[in-house]
Amino acid sequence: MVQPISFPFLSRRALLKAAALGPAAGLLPGALQAAPLGGFTHSVASGDPLQDSVTLWTRFVPAYGGVAQLRMELARDEAFRDIVARGSALAGPETGFCAKVRPEGLTPGQWYYYRFTAPDGQVSDMGRTRTLPAGPLDNFRIGVFSCANATSGWFNAYGHAAARDDLDLVMHLGDYIYESTLSRSDALKELAVARNIQPQHEIISLLDYRQRYASYRMDADLQAIHRRYPMIAMCDDHETVNNSWDNGAENHGSHEGSWAARLGAAMQAWHEWMPMRSEPYTSYELGDLASLFRLETRILGRSKQLDLGAFLQGKSDPLVAAATFRDGPLADPGRTMMGADQESWLAEGFARSRAAGTKWQILAQQVIMGTTIMPRDFMAWFKPGDPPSADKKAELELAVKLGEIGIPTSMDRWDGYPAARSRILAGAQAAEADLVVLSGDSHNAWAYELDNAGQPAGVEFAGHSVSSLGMDKRYFGDPQAIARSYLETNPNIKWCDTSRRGYMVVDITPQAVTNEWLFLHSRHQRSLEVLDRHRMQVRKGERRLVPV
Repeated sequence: MVQPISFPFLSRRALLKAAALGPAAGLLPGALQAAPLGGFTHSVASGDPLQDSVTLWTRFVPAYGGVAQLRMELARDEAFRDIVARGSALAGPETGFCAKVRPEGLTPGQWYYYRFTAPDGQVSDMGRTRTLPAGPLDNFRIGVFSCANATSGWFNAYGHAAARDDLDLVMHLGDYIYESTLSRSDALKELAVARNIQPQHEIISLLDYRQRYASYRMDADLQAIHRRYPMIAMCDDHETVNNSWDNGAENHGSHEGSWAARLGAAMQAWHEWMPMRSEPYTSYELGDLASLFRLETRILGRSKQLDLGAFLQGKSDPLVAAATFRDGPLADPGRTMMGADQESWLAEGFARSRAAGTKWQILAQQVIMGTTIMPRDFMAWFKPGDPPSADKKAELELAVKLGEIGIPTSMDRWDGYPAARSRILAGAQAAEADLVVLSGDSHNAWAYELDNAGQPAGVEFAGHSVSSLGMDKRYFGDPQAIARSYLETNPNIKWCDTSRRGYMVVDITPQAVTNEWLFLHSRHQRSLEVLDRHRMQVRKGERRLVPV
């Protein structure tokens, strides 16, 4: 059986309203300036696999600009002699000429090959995909990515992963695209030109978001990883607007129109371009080895980020005011990252997974869960002979004092929602889960131990970016000294790297989960050379990290 994939986030009326925020010609294929004007423009992709189904994707622009019915074939072999499913999908202007189809009734743990054929006989690239395994399982390996700013560096991490043959699945934890202008401070102008990233301004309308995806998906390394592996993806904030919450975003102003219209346009484009179903959060079973929970922490139930600076402004004693902030707004149990429904669903999922005898419970989500306090030795962040300005030094000194009374460095992470975090970790503890959290967003690499109520609750592997700059955008001190400053102040941080790009590989066995951070070139050259690696492991039942 083959299920067509709908695009549920906007009605036709709302879609046209969102499109009206940009040039009317944008619904036509020619508006996607970064893409070929006709045929199969962006190769193929697959994702959101279950044991018996997977979503298949392509984009096709008919020569006449109307709607084309594509034929899909799914086979067990590359020659397509053993075809197990056939189906069809429509590609037309209402979905930006993107098409998705979901064959069902497939065999668990099986590699498949797929392709699409157009009415005029054109045939797409061949893609490879895999269903999730069922039953007893000895090993499962996942490539994990986040934060790929096309104007900050090349996508070498995607290319390296696509060239290997030992992964079972890839995951993207968010910031697959960036909505910002191409002239942002970390952009390389020559890179934006070379990659023909469109449009050049900050994206707002449905047409803008479509063009940005079309530009990104012309990248050869991104196309390669989509052809090679099924992907489970989720949104962070840059798929919509920087530092978003359930009813707005820090970088969305009233002059940019309705937040609801912009959010709808962003999500419409995301669902057009990504090989995913419509569920904002869900779980996946990796045989009896792990339950993988894909969370939504940005727009469904996230309370607006607190503004500590505004709270302290004008206060005669900032530290007294900060203590009031810590014990009042910051500790408020009503503030959530996910909303009550998703929290309950997750707690029930932990319990169900453990009752079934599943060995690991893995959260795939957007932002860092571990607590991060400002290091005392922040002078290590600056090059010798290039000290901070007086204002910057005063700012960092205040951050240190705030950390000493329990105020973390970021209100946009789980640190800004401590009561909600405690509920999640308490749910894992109550279920006696072996919890592993995977997170992105920070652009740097981190390993955390997660405690709750003074007891171990799990571990966290936080990924560095594919290309987006991290702390190295602002601070140019010795990265090893910067890492030491974090570890000396934060005993829950067991390792970090604040200067390099790449991706993670999570290797799951019944006895342990091992994470490997791989570091590659990014900013100034295309290369698949691995510059360095670091590995850490959590063993079954220990909820503590050890180097390997």
